[in-house]
Parts: sequence; C-alpha cells; structure tokens
Amino acid sequence: MHEVGIMREVLEMAERAARDAGCDVIGKVVVRVGAFSGVVPEALEFAFAALQGDWPMLASAHLEIQSVRGSAFCETCQREFAVDDPIFLCPTCDQPTARLVRGRELDLLSIEAQESDSPKAAGKGRMGTQA
Repeated sequence: MHEVGIMREVLEMAERAARDAGCDVIGKVVVRVGAFSGVVPEALEFAFAALQGDWPMLASAHLEIQSVRGSAFCETCQREFAVDDPIFLCPTCDQPTARLVRGRELDLLSIEAQESDSPKAAGKGRMGTQA
C-alpha cells in the first residue's frame, strides 16, 4: 500500500511547515486527491491513523480529504467534460481523447497549526505537490 509512504511524506511536510511557522500543534491536515491519481482516499485515512502517533504534534489532528472528479478535454469539440472511466469518450461527438484536465491531483493543500501554549494563535501553511 503506497498510501503509507505518501502519507508519511505529507506528515513530514506538514510538520516542517508548522515548525517553520513557529507552531508545535497541528489540528488539521487538508489533502486534495484526484480520481485518477492512483491514490485510494480510504487507504490515506488508514495511513494517517496508523502514522499519527509517530508525530506528537499531530496527536489531536484530523485529516480532511477533498476529492477531485476527473475531467477531460475533447480536441474535436473544444469542450471539457466529466469522466469516471479511464477511457475518455466525448459525450458530444463520441471521439476518444487522452487529454485529462483534472483528476491527477495529489496535493497537501493546507494545515491548521498553532502554538501549544497559546490556543488562540493559529498559523496556516499552504503547500502543493503535483503527483
């Protein structure tokens, strides 16, 4: 399950961003996952729960996963259309296309972090990585 390795990297990036911002508690990690990224959201949730104990600053954190539906572009019709299957057929002209516009995303969108002795102080980090 490669999601464990992916989640480990996400948590390392989140920890680094929180520390760089002077924070030592992370309350929330937000990840965006595309339908064609090759990553299973439920497996990411499992990996987060399994790895969370390795990072004390994430002890009370929760994971939010934002799903991105696939979208392709038809060169013939010059239209973008939603796709659910790995064979992208334009619903207007029935021509196949290989141009996936959305759905490969795998991003660490943000974290919500704060200093442990100052619950009202909040720092946010935003990072993104395309997979």
